[in-house]
Parts: sequence; structure tokens; C-alpha cells
Amino acid sequence: MGLIKFLKEKFSKKKEEKELDKKENNISEVNEQNDSKLEDNSIKKEEDIKELNDNKDSNSDLEKYDKGLEKSRKSFANKLKSLSKKYKKVNQEYFDNLEEVLIEADVGVKLTLDVIQELLEKSRKEKLEDPEEINELLIDILFLKYVKENEDKNLELKFDSKNPTICLIVGVNGVGKTTSIAKLAYRYIKQNKKVLIVAADTFRAAAVDQLEIWAKRINCDIVTGLNNQDPASVLYKGLEKAKNENYDLVIIDTAGRLQNKVNLMNELSKMSKVINKLSPDSIKETLLIIDATTGQNGVLQAKSFYEATGLTGIIITKMDGTSKGGIILSIRDELGIPVRFIGLGEKVDDLELFDLEKYLYSLCINKE
Repeated sequence: MGLIKFLKEKFSKKKEEKELDKKENNISEVNEQNDSKLEDNSIKKEEDIKELNDNKDSNSDLEKYDKGLEKSRKSFANKLKSLSKKYKKVNQEYFDNLEEVLIEADVGVKLTLDVIQELLEKSRKEKLEDPEEINELLIDILFLKYVKENEDKNLELKFDSKNPTICLIVGVNGVGKTTSIAKLAYRYIKQNKKVLIVAADTFRAAAVDQLEIWAKRINCDIVTGLNNQDPASVLYKGLEKAKNENYDLVIIDTAGRLQNKVNLMNELSKMSKVINKLSPDSIKETLLIIDATTGQNGVLQAKSFYEATGLTGIIITKMDGTSKGGIILSIRDELGIPVRFIGLGEKVDDLELFDLEKYLYSLCINKE
């Protein structure tokens, strides 16, 4: 055990504020140095500023997680707290109630049963009877369950200097696909990447119109086609442009109205052929957009797309709009696919790289 204590210490706001104040004071002292020491001090000044900015960025990201997972936390963490107050010692009824809390949080039946079984075994072995200790052990187990297959150390999209990274975005209509594409593009534009959006969902005029509006808003280039034009031909035009004009990243919208795996495979197969022809050496990603508010239906969607196309990651949207934050754990357990990005709000910069520690801290630790 000890993850809760570790997370509380790591993300202690008071500690961060003290560290930030200290760094700010250091920077002020550096600025006050006389000109004769400027050259020696400039290196340290840059290091201090970088560390300060890193701390501020980390703190800002944590605040986004806290705010974005507020509904989920109030439901999940508060229920855990209520359970621990209700029982002085754990018993079978306690574990039954805990099982219900996990299932209601969209952790998934399979993962919930596995976690409860492991909790029972460890609590008996370690002779744990305190509900709070059981809850701490629960968080440890959830963490280890998520990272058991492989630890996703770097979830960012990868780039090379010779070829554009090609990112196919898939998902059913209504999950926030268009908005997520814009947010993803904006994220990498901020990292000084040259980004091109390809609006290949030609079956839905509204999708193209929305992407054009977003592209203009975030100052991103976009390639479009005619209504009902072959999506692969629009992609061809986009990849030609990316190749000729040295883009770093190509984000491709795909149709979200495909109702069966055969159609889905046929459409994406045509796109893959175009990509392999024009950009055979490019890094290729296929990211699925899932709406967190759809709960276990989102997990079923992930299974269908995974079986039909193969996926390299998940972008989960609308986490701020649901009280069921366990869907991320369920997806990982069912498919072994990492959540790469998480949508924590409606602003264009509210798409965050998924951070398991921040997620568990913001979901499980009661702030009241």
C-alpha cells in the first residue's frame, strides 16, 4: 500500500506553492545580479525559469484534472468515504457494497470482480479490517491493474524529421470527433509542429464545415473535398500536400456513420493503401474517440473498432460531463489499449495527455 499517501504528497498544493515561491525568489535574485556576473548567471536563470514553468505547467494540468473529474470524484470518492464511515470493520457486506460502487463508476463487471477478489485475498492475508486501509489497497490495485501489461511511458505522438506522422481518427458520430481533432491539432501547433487536417468524412457535410471553422480558429491548414467524394481521394490530396510542403503531422477525419465491420474495414483499407503508397515510411497512428458519458457502450465501441481496424490509442472525451470515471480502467482491462489523451473541458486547450497518477488522484481522493 501507499499510493494514496504518495499521490497526496506529490500533488500537495501547499508544497507546490512553496516550491514555486522559492523558484520565483531565486529568479528575482538572479535578475538583480550585476552586469559583470550576467554571463555566468544567465545559464542558471534559464534553468530556474524552465523548472518554474515545468512546475506551473504540472500544477495547471493537475487543476484541469481536478476540475474535469469533479463529477466523477464527487460520486466515486464520496461513496468510498461514506462506506468507510459506515463500517468500523470490513465484512462481506462491505465488499458487496464496494463492488456496487465500482460497477456504478463504469469500472466494468469483469475488472470489478477481479479487483474485489484480489482485495479479499490480500485483506485476509494481511489481516486488514479497517475500511480506510481497504480503500487505500483498492487504489493500489487499480493502479497496478492498469500498468500490469506495459507501462506507457510516452503517450505523445511521435515524429521523425523526414516524414509526416499520419494520424487516423475513428469513432462513431456524436462522440466529439470533430472537436477532438481540432484540440489535437492545436496541441501540436503549440509545440511548433506544422499540422494539416484532412476532412475525409465526405458523407457528412456538417463535419467538413465544422472542421473548416475550427481550422480557421486555431490557424491550421485543412484539405477538404466535395460532398460524397471518395474519402480516399481526399486523403490522397492531403498527403500530397503534406509531402510537398513538409508537414509534421497529418490528422485525418474518417466517417463515423459506418454501421458494420465490413464497411469499416473496406473504407480504412482503401485509406491505408493511399497512406502506404504516398507515405510508406511515416509513423502511423489510429486513435479512437470515445465519449465517456456513454459508459459501457463506449467500451463496446472500442471492441468493435479494435477488431475491425486495430488501434494505437484512445482519446476519451467529455470526462467533465460524467460521474462515471472508471471507464478508462475498463477500456484498459478489456482491450489493453492505452488512453493517450483525455478531454477535461470544452476549451481548445483542455485536451490533456493522459496521466494515470493525476487521474487516480483526482478521481479517488476526496478533497473535502
